[in-house]
Amino acid sequence: MKSTAENLSPTRVRLSVEVPFDEVKPSLDAAYKKIGAQIRVPGFRPGKVPARIIDQRVGRAAVLEEAVNEVVPRTYVEAAREHELKTLGQPDIEVTKQDDESLSFTAEVDVRPDISLPELTAIPVTVDDAEVTDDDVDEQLSSLRERFGSLTGVDRPVQTGDYVSIDLVASIDGEEIEAGSAKGMSYEVGSGDLVDGLDDAITGKAAGDTVTFTATLQQGDRAGEEAEISATVNSVKEKELPELDDEFAQLASEFDTIDELRDDLRERLGGVKKLEQGAQARDKLVEHLVDTVEFPVPESAIKSEVDAREHEVVHALGHDDAVFDRYLEAQGKTREEFTDELRGDAEKAVRAQFLLDAIADANEVQVGDTELTEYLVRQASRYNMAPQEFASQIMQAGNLPVVYADVRRNKALAEVLEQATITDASGNPVDLSALNSTSASSADESDDPIE
Repeated sequence: MKSTAENLSPTRVRLSVEVPFDEVKPSLDAAYKKIGAQIRVPGFRPGKVPARIIDQRVGRAAVLEEAVNEVVPRTYVEAAREHELKTLGQPDIEVTKQDDESLSFTAEVDVRPDISLPELTAIPVTVDDAEVTDDDVDEQLSSLRERFGSLTGVDRPVQTGDYVSIDLVASIDGEEIEAGSAKGMSYEVGSGDLVDGLDDAITGKAAGDTVTFTATLQQGDRAGEEAEISATVNSVKEKELPELDDEFAQLASEFDTIDELRDDLRERLGGVKKLEQGAQARDKLVEHLVDTVEFPVPESAIKSEVDAREHEVVHALGHDDAVFDRYLEAQGKTREEFTDELRGDAEKAVRAQFLLDAIADANEVQVGDTELTEYLVRQASRYNMAPQEFASQIMQAGNLPVVYADVRRNKALAEVLEQATITDASGNPVDLSALNSTSASSADESDDPIE
C-alpha cells in the first residue's frame, strides 16, 4: 500500500491511497466466497460456485464492490496511522481507480489541530473565599427546622405559606379539561408551581369556598389555551415549626445542644464551600486556557457537539415541539438565540477538550485499569446502577473510548492545577488536595457516557 497526505487546511487532510492487486486479492477471494454462499446455481453446492460462474450471474463489478467495501476502511485506518493523523469523525471517501491491477481512493477527513501550549506552571487563578457566615448557618438551620415542622388545621382564611387541600376543575367553553383538573391536591400557597393565578385567587378564602379565575393550560392536548379554573378549598393547614433550642438539636441530630449543632453545620458548610471553591478553580483554569490559547477548530467538531446538546434538551422535553416552545418562552429566548447560545457553549467545550488532550499528550498522561474502574463505579452510583451493569452498558454503547478520553483529560487538568497558583479573594492559598478530589467529581457530574 502506498499513501500520501495533503494538508487542505490546518484541520483537514486529504489522504491518497493506492492498494496493489495482490493486497486486494484476499478480500476479492473472500467476496467470491461470500457471494457464492448466497446464490444457488444448479449443479454446484452452496459455497462451491466457481468465480467465472459468479461473474456471469452477478457480475464482476458486484464482486469488486464487495471487496472494496472491506479493503477501503481497513487501508484508510492504516494510512491514517502511518501519517500519524488524529482524525475526527467519518472521512469523505472517493474511489478513483478500481480494476484488476490496483485500487486507488482518496479520503478527506478533519483532524485535530496542532496546538502550541503556553507555559503551564504557576498560572494565577483567584476564587471566592470559603468563609462560612452566621447567615449561612442560619439558612441551614431554617431548612432543617422546616423538615421537622408539623401541619395543623386552622379555622381562618388562607394565607401565604399555608398548606391547602384543593379541588381544581379546568374547562374551555363549558367542556371540562382533564389535564387541568384534580381532586384533593395538596398545595403550598405562594409556591407558584401549580397554576398561574391560583395563589392570588385562593388567598383570603376559607375552607369550603370556591373561586373561579382564568389561566393558560401548561400541559395536555389543550396546552397553551386559556381555560376557566374553578378552585375549591377543602381544608387549610399551617406549618408549625419547632423552637431552635437544645430539644430541637436532640430531635434533629446526634447533638445535645443547639450550639453543638450550629458548630457541626458550620464545619460541614466549610467543607462544602471548599469543594465549591475547588470546582471554581478548575472551571476558571479551563476558561483561562480557552480564552488565551488560539487555534483553529474544525466546524464538524462544533456541529457534532451542538447536535449532541440539542438532542439532550429535546429528548428531556419528550421530543414535543410545543413543550420545547414553552421551554424557550420560559427562558425568554427565541429558537435562533437558543441555537446561537448552544453553539457558543459547544465551541468552548470542544476547545477545552482539544486543549486538555494536547496537555495530556505533552505530559504523556496514561490511564490505568484501576482509574477506569473507579470512574465507572462513581458513575454507576450517580445512575443508581450496579457497577457491572453500568460497565456493560458502556461497552455495548461503544463508549469506552469516550470514558478513557474523559478520565485522561481530567488527569491532565489535575496536573496543571497542581502547578497553578490558586488563591482566594483574600489572598489565601487554596488547598490543592480539595481541588484534586473536586476535579474528578465535577467531571463525573457533567458526563453522560451511556447516551
